[in-house]
Amino acid sequence: MKDITVPLRLISILSNGEFHSGEQLGTELGMSRAAINKHIQTVRDWGLDIFTVPGKGYRLPASIQLLDSDKILAALPEGNVDVLPVIDSTNQYLQDRIHELNSGDACVAEYQQEGRGRRGRRWFSPFGSNLYLSMYWKLDQGPAAAMGLSLVIGIVMGEVMQHLGAEDVRVKWPNDLYLKDRKLAGILVELTGKTGDAAHLVIGAGINLRMREPAADVINQGWINLQEAGIDIDRNELTVTLLKELRGALRKFEQEGLASFIPRWRNLDNFLDRPVKLLIGDKEIHGIERGIDQQGALLLEIDGEIKTFIGGEISLRGR
Repeated sequence: MKDITVPLRLISILSNGEFHSGEQLGTELGMSRAAINKHIQTVRDWGLDIFTVPGKGYRLPASIQLLDSDKILAALPEGNVDVLPVIDSTNQYLQDRIHELNSGDACVAEYQQEGRGRRGRRWFSPFGSNLYLSMYWKLDQGPAAAMGLSLVIGIVMGEVMQHLGAEDVRVKWPNDLYLKDRKLAGILVELTGKTGDAAHLVIGAGINLRMREPAADVINQGWINLQEAGIDIDRNELTVTLLKELRGALRKFEQEGLASFIPRWRNLDNFLDRPVKLLIGDKEIHGIERGIDQQGALLLEIDGEIKTFIGGEISLRGR
């Protein structure tokens, strides 16, 4: 990766949302205005909009809150958290270090160049706008014990968001957060391990906080960010609270499984008792969503009969 020191210093200076002239930036960073402009382009490539006004200089559309490793680490005395400015993928970062990690170790990033969503999709990850977080967990009981774990992650994230002020956040089976019937956050759980061995889990979360409008071909479904909903959550507080609650919930999940989380899911279920359609390949199945069962399967009422559905290729949409 090329040296990104200057673009990061530029972002730090511009983060207050005020105008900064090219001359001022050049003096502060010890380079020409032409060189400054080159680094400004790198920042734009990371998904940050920068206005240029003749006679005034450069500024961001609004101030941004940067991740503060000192604040995060001071509030999390247990477990390691790497706070990274630019990375390919937070999940991949942990995957590459999986044999060095302890349960609860995590990383959080300002910008992902190759953020991953479910089914190989790209996760749009502009700099400083959202939260990109991944955490490692080892399940000694093996891969089979991970059934329903992504639902637990969704429950915890939904409850944390509500606690921090986003009271209308809900969960969508199997692993998205919704706000006003649009996607607010996604969860990607990647598991390695053979039957009879421990399961190694990397749990990734991307939460839209202040994301700008992406190109039309980048996101294929309705989405929302907290800023649009008039909600402002401190990114450092969100990081700390999520990691604390996730660690506690996964310890509980190891001991009790999914059963004790099911009432909490019902309290958050965005589509509970609503007409929906399931997409399984090219097939559409219509019914009334009735929650989840003890294994985390979706319950769908079809012509008065409750049927269960589970698997990674199922999508759920409001009808």
